[in-house]
Parts: sequence; C-alpha cells; structure tokens
Amino acid sequence: MAAEFKTLKEEAWEANMEIPKRGLAIYTWGNVSAFDAPRGVFAIKPSGVPYDKLKAEDLVVVDLDGKIAEGKLNPSSDTETHRVLYLEFVRLAKSGEPAVKGITHTHSPYAVAFAQAKLPVPVYGTTHADHGAEEIPCTEFMSEEAVRNNYELETGRLIVETFTKQKKNPLHMPMILVAGHGPFTWGKNPAQSVYHAAVLEEVCKMAYFTLALKPDVKPLPEHIIRKHWERKHGPNAYYGQS
Repeated sequence: MAAEFKTLKEEAWEANMEIPKRGLAIYTWGNVSAFDAPRGVFAIKPSGVPYDKLKAEDLVVVDLDGKIAEGKLNPSSDTETHRVLYLEFVRLAKSGEPAVKGITHTHSPYAVAFAQAKLPVPVYGTTHADHGAEEIPCTEFMSEEAVRNNYELETGRLIVETFTKQKKNPLHMPMILVAGHGPFTWGKNPAQSVYHAAVLEEVCKMAYFTLALKPDVKPLPEHIIRKHWERKHGPNAYYGQS
C-alpha cells in the first residue's frame, strides 16, 4: 500500500467495517468511499469482497476521471455513482474544499422497503427532524435508455437530478432513496456518511411502524420540526456540549 494513500484507505476501511457492525448490510451488500479533495481521488471498497475478509490495503483508489490510481482489485460496482456524486459536491463547493468527503451505499431493509415502494419518507417525528427538517427524497425509476447507457453512472445522475428538480440542497439533506434500489448517504467524512446511513435506516423503520399503525398519519407540525432541527443545527443550537 503506497504511503500517499495509506491514511485515505484506512479511513475508508474503518467506515466499511461499520456497515456489518450496524446491521446495514449482509455479505457484500454495501460500500463506503473516502474522498481526498486536494488530490481528486477517493478510496472505495473492492467489488464482491466480504467484510470479514476485507483489509485496508484491499481498497481501491480511483480518480475523478474514473481511472484507478492504486489497487490490484476491481473497485465496487457502484464506483461510478460515487464518482458522479463527488463531482457534484466539488461543483457545489465552487471554491475551497467540498463539504462532503464520504459516501455510503447499503441495502438496509427498511430503507430498501421505502425505495422499492418508491416512497419518500415524510417527517413523522422528532427523530427524523433532528437529522433533517424535510422529507427524505426518493428518485423516479431509471429509464430503460439510462440503464442501457451506464447504469451506475446514471444512478449518480438520477440522484443529482432529483435534488435539482425538488430544489433540495444535498448538504442539508444528506440522504436519498433510489427507487427500486436502495439508499445513498454522505457526510463530512466516511464515518459520518455511515452514521447517516444508520440514521436513515432507523427513521425508515420508525416510519414503517407508524404507517402500519395509522396509514393516514400526517407529518409532524412544521413548528415542531423547526424546533428540533434548530436546537441541534440552528444559529442558537444548544443540544450537546459546548
């Protein structure tokens, strides 16, 4: 493992280890990447390698043109999706480093259930509001033409397009459901992107049970949503320790 990528690969490896630890995927059903903005590369899990066999040196480093910078194994089949999203976050940053340096994709069951039903997740309670003051979006199904073109690349484009069409800021809502597929989340580092994946799964689980109890339930009132969001993220936030 080249010294220049050692820290990046270790950071990505540690985040990937959180996927089975948090029960977010079984076997090889998920991946995390870590982004190095100055060098324009990201380290990502190799395709089809089980978590219990994965080593930090196995991770593959890919640049923003899609070329392998280091690694002997094939990168995750979702690499192109990660690449498109990093390019978008770099574009949104305009100047300076992008705020997103980690992306996670899993097949956690409750999040996938909403994705398979092609349903966004409204803010039904304060747990959701603490982490996002708006519904979690779900994309449309990908077109037949897009699937034929480059499925993984088009998945990234579909995510970007969904945020653009719905006029949502991906820095304020760090998660999305891809219709019929599953969740993608991101954060300021790989660890935070996995954290958001775990939060998304719990929020979807709570929403599922809520809808089972009361199918016609209404979203949480806006003033409660704003209170819970702002006490953690607002200019006068007071949650946690100073």
